[in-house]
Amino acid sequence: QVQLVESGGGLVQTGGSLRLSCAASGRIFSINSMAWYRQAPGKQRELVAGITGGGSTNYADSVKGRFAISRTNANNTIYLQMNSLKPEDTAVYYCNADILPLRRTYTSNYWGQGTQVTVSS
Repeated sequence: QVQLVESGGGLVQTGGSLRLSCAASGRIFSINSMAWYRQAPGKQRELVAGITGGGSTNYADSVKGRFAISRTNANNTIYLQMNSLKPEDTAVYYCNADILPLRRTYTSNYWGQGTQVTVSS
């Protein structure tokens, strides 16, 4: 059983900051890429930021320079530091990971349950 658990969402004013965390747990052999997605009401889920096992990162244009993704391989956790938040950043943020479980020869894609981020104007 593999789980992704997010935390750190909440309500913040425009210009404020939040830090999201996502911890992977369970019968994990290794984790490849991990990422943060978000979904606003009435919109499709979109990639916010991703990070590979080697530490390479990529960001949506809308968050470049404001958000930073990081990863600690020791405890299978990723973070999303969100600065200069805007009302349009309001969404449910989801953690995503490609994981090779123990005793398996292929990876599977996993999602967390999501955490709400609300930015008030």
